[in-house]
Amino acid sequence: MSTPNFETEAIRTQMERSQHLEHSAPLYLTSSYIFEDAEDMRASFSEEKERNIYSRFSNPNTSEFVEKICKMEGAEAGYAFATGMSAVFSSLAALLNAGDHILSARSVFGSTHSLFTKFFPKWNISHTYFKVNEVDKIESLIKPETKIIFAETPTNPGVDIIDLEVLGEIAKKHNLILVIDNCFATPYIQNPIKYGADLVIHSATKMIDGQGRVLGGVTVGNSELIREIYLFSRNTGPALSPFNAWVLSKSLETLAVRLEKHCENAQKLAEFLEAHPNVQLVKYPFLKSHPQYEIAKKQMRLGGNIISFEIKGGIDAGRKFLNSVKMCSRSANLGDTRSIVTHPASTTHSKLSEEDRLEVGITDGLIRTSVGLEHIDDIIADIKQALD
Repeated sequence: MSTPNFETEAIRTQMERSQHLEHSAPLYLTSSYIFEDAEDMRASFSEEKERNIYSRFSNPNTSEFVEKICKMEGAEAGYAFATGMSAVFSSLAALLNAGDHILSARSVFGSTHSLFTKFFPKWNISHTYFKVNEVDKIESLIKPETKIIFAETPTNPGVDIIDLEVLGEIAKKHNLILVIDNCFATPYIQNPIKYGADLVIHSATKMIDGQGRVLGGVTVGNSELIREIYLFSRNTGPALSPFNAWVLSKSLETLAVRLEKHCENAQKLAEFLEAHPNVQLVKYPFLKSHPQYEIAKKQMRLGGNIISFEIKGGIDAGRKFLNSVKMCSRSANLGDTRSIVTHPASTTHSKLSEEDRLEVGITDGLIRTSVGLEHIDDIIADIKQALD
């Protein structure tokens, strides 16, 4: 039988049924597991047996969730975390030593930026940023101590696209570990491992959950690297809870059908915004006006559900827009069934200097929109009245 399609894998990948022969996977709310005898316990702790010992290490629900993500991403192994940021931190911390260097795209999530600039320097781990539109300069920034290339694509909140194939070729040529944060795209839209990524990270809190309910993160990829991340994480304790893993695993069953509608709505909203007189710039990967449109079409199945657009009138216009929406939610989250709008310059990125904000494309009037599953006419009507 041929390999099942994405939707079938997402729905039919399940843990072994119990003696009750349940149709839907049960929830294993247990901190620990028992052993048959002393020899079973010894063999389990020495890892001669592959079995559950303690839910900080593994749990049937987290294992099912990880297995699904691995199949979706084409990965060998993975580990699930309490949050997306614990996945980012633990994955990097497990692989880096004092004196190592990270080469990263400048446009990264704010907390990842804080890791690079405030916390890793404590352990003598340095970084260099490259601009998303200057991938051709990456090789000139590689140092003898460089170990990891890190990037998000699409980026947050500028929705820029980085060529994964180029990054993969550079990483392979220089024997570097390529780590891609695939949060905005999800495994349904984009699979970085196909282009040479060694590790793929997701904040499962976003589109994977899709309903704004639980926190979670996951890293999948090369089994040898995941082994190092697992050993680090079983000792430092950032494991995903069984309940959240159960929720996220169920969410994956509807990921494909949800994303098809999210992206259909986003495409229509982006086209509306592009024609609105009060909007001076729209960034959406599948708009032909997007600077990296051709790259997006090459490596993404769909354009995603995130749009960034710039309102004429700067910070005051951005605040006024935020105050004027009636249906859309004002929230820092994204990837929800409900449409969400954020004005980064006055909220999430307000503590950055103007120079730092502009460096990653956060202009005064920039709005980030996470397009939900409401009827598109209602989404457009709310955005239109707020713009008008």
